[in-house]
Amino acid sequence: MTKPMLEMRSISKTFGAIRALRDVSLTVMPGEVHALMGENGAGKSTLMKILSGAYVPDGGGEILVDGQPMQTGRPKEARARGIAVIYQELSLAPNLTVAENLFLGEERARAGIVNRRQMLRETEPILQRLGVTFSPSTLVGSLSMGERQLVEVARALGAKARVIVMDEPTTSLSSRETEKLFDVIADLKAQGIAIVYISHRMEEIYRLSDRCSVLRDGAYVGTLERDELSAAKLVSMMVGRDLSTFYKKEHKAAATGESVLRVENMSDGRLVRACSFEVRRGEVLGISGLVGSGRTELARLIYGADKATSGRVLLEGREVTPKSPRDALSHGIVYLTEDRKGLGLFLDMTISENINICVMERDASGGLTNFRRAAQRARDAMASLAVKAPSSQLTVGALSGGNQQKVLLARLLELEPKVIILDEPTRGVDVGAKSEIYRLIDALAERGMAIVMISSELPEIIGVADRVIVMREGRISGEVTATPEKPITQEAVMVLSTGAAPERSPETSPAAARAE
Repeated sequence: MTKPMLEMRSISKTFGAIRALRDVSLTVMPGEVHALMGENGAGKSTLMKILSGAYVPDGGGEILVDGQPMQTGRPKEARARGIAVIYQELSLAPNLTVAENLFLGEERARAGIVNRRQMLRETEPILQRLGVTFSPSTLVGSLSMGERQLVEVARALGAKARVIVMDEPTTSLSSRETEKLFDVIADLKAQGIAIVYISHRMEEIYRLSDRCSVLRDGAYVGTLERDELSAAKLVSMMVGRDLSTFYKKEHKAAATGESVLRVENMSDGRLVRACSFEVRRGEVLGISGLVGSGRTELARLIYGADKATSGRVLLEGREVTPKSPRDALSHGIVYLTEDRKGLGLFLDMTISENINICVMERDASGGLTNFRRAAQRARDAMASLAVKAPSSQLTVGALSGGNQQKVLLARLLELEPKVIILDEPTRGVDVGAKSEIYRLIDALAERGMAIVMISSELPEIIGVADRVIVMREGRISGEVTATPEKPITQEAVMVLSTGAAPERSPETSPAAARAE
């Protein structure tokens, strides 16, 4: 039988009073993609940092590479034994070339002078091995995120890595870049290189992994073989509860009722064309569609972030078509962006400052900020949304993705909106945080808020929304409505997303029958 390439045995790690890892073991075989899953805080990153030598485990555990013990706590030793870790936040120098990044810290030199020609020469076959189109002399700063990810892989190959850890590698990649990375992973497998793949995206786990190990609360839960993988099993292992409770709805949206938001004939002349729909009080309206269908562009037009060439927005029957985001906020329409780090949060500011930034003037007196009231508001919001942090004075950049998303939601809810547009609200967050966000959406609908939710995950949009409109090539191709007798199905949504079936489906509304 093939011997393991990597074995981590009985690894434990404590930080003060916090037990990050408890007797965790992991075995990885040559040429295997071994997925590692778990909620944020489950111990995945800590385990990989021990593997890379960044952390020293508590006494008793050991790491073996090819059956031989490896000294822990020494990054140089880990690299020499063929261990490479590609973190979610890439560690490249954008002002240097691809070749210079590959040999950063280990530059080739002759007579004490850096030999760039040799580094270019050694980099060329590595890039050919990956099938990339850029050259060793290309500046990394000019590359796309997907190409930079491949530079990280090239650096690992240049170091003769035999075990490559990839931590959420597709978070910032387009669908095309993701496909290219998957092709590279398949080639690495064929060469006998082992991949430890960390991701929250179930579809990636199903597609790539040969086995999947799960951590929960710092402990090893178990390992599933490829043919054992299912969402129900993985969710149950990660969060300790059944999948049937994951999307549980408490609110009941009325089939007829007061229209809160009505969008008529909205267009931008390019990516969005003549879109019309409405959202009723207490309803969760999902917007689905393939990448590039115009979902986010439509949301930004409604919010006033982009300029519309035609169309109008009515709020509770009165036209309020926003000319800017400030205008939208004044009317009670808020928008949670899909890019929380780039466009939503101030990562170097505290939780309290992020939550209060839009409402500070509300409590001001004589031009002076009421910091006591702001601090109480932040504490109340953190408790209400279950933001996990020791203090509201912690910087938002130090939080997990799920907690960052909840802070952004808290800021929007302080504005007391009538309509909230959620664009990919669970992107980049773990399973446990997803469940909490779903329950929050349900609670907001129960309170009568009109909610528009955009999502690329079909199980999510189907599980959360009362009604789904589907976009294709900038237009609304139809809608699907949930009923007690017939819930929304992925097939019904995909028919409208792709235009695959011209005939009318009994699961779709009359609008779907008019799809082009």
